[in-house]
Amino acid sequence: MDILHLIDRLEELFNESRALPFTHNVVVDEDRMLDIIDQMRIAIPEEVKKAQQLLNQSERILAQAQEKANRALALAQEKADQMAAKDVVTQEAQRRAEQIINQARADAEATRNDADDYVAETLMRVEAELQRLLKQVHNGIRTLEEDRMLRSTTSTEILPE
Repeated sequence: MDILHLIDRLEELFNESRALPFTHNVVVDEDRMLDIIDQMRIAIPEEVKKAQQLLNQSERILAQAQEKANRALALAQEKADQMAAKDVVTQEAQRRAEQIINQARADAEATRNDADDYVAETLMRVEAELQRLLKQVHNGIRTLEEDRMLRSTTSTEILPE
């Protein structure tokens, strides 16, 4: 189940809860709250798994970029060797080969940087989302515990002496 959907359900449960008069506290259906929290415990690892898949995908893209750069370097070296065989164009071949190699290295570096930026941005979004979810779970737990404290205080005040 989507974590955002669970958060919406948690918020809906909060909004449906009865307010206690003269306080900022509400009475929440404990079973429904715990059910949603359990579902969140299941869903959050799924979100982390998705983040890991994104990381693996970016690593694969990076490996492909490295392979492409290696092929370009090998092709450039091969062309340089062919051109070096000709006496008249040896210097031009070496210059051109160096240009190709430098361009291939620059392209590979740019691709690596783009892949790293993509991974970093994705992981930061996942981290922010997980922090937001964790804060909401902490708030839910705190609210439940405040309600329990209020109920236990209220029940002891109501008992006849």
